[in-house]
Amino acid sequence: MVGEGGYEMTQDFTRDKPIYSQLVDIICGDILKGNLQPGDKMQSVREYSLEVGVNVNTVQRVYRELESMRLTETKRGQGTFITTDEGRIQHLREDMKVELVNQFLQSIAAFGFSREEIVHILQRKEGAE
Repeated sequence: MVGEGGYEMTQDFTRDKPIYSQLVDIICGDILKGNLQPGDKMQSVREYSLEVGVNVNTVQRVYRELESMRLTETKRGQGTFITTDEGRIQHLREDMKVELVNQFLQSIAAFGFSREEIVHILQRKEGAE
């Protein structure tokens, strides 16, 4: 569900990952899906904390993390904005693809599936669509 300001609203956080990290992932996903466009102004820390139902300090950490990733820029007295650096967004897209594939490969290995089995299923599925 996407809330006002383009942020995906969620209160279903998993226990295996810190909440701030899950929120960073949500915002990164919104950037990659185009829900947040380059140059868009983000909600204030207080507004976003109320929307997602977490402590203001958690959201401050999220915003600091996004800025350290060079995905946002804070302009004193104006707010926080999504980067206009298209190269940085493309880099995020590539990083996320690699991370998701690595997680997938670790998951299939944990269940004892071989890569060959998975490739076969993916090829079959692709042929069915």
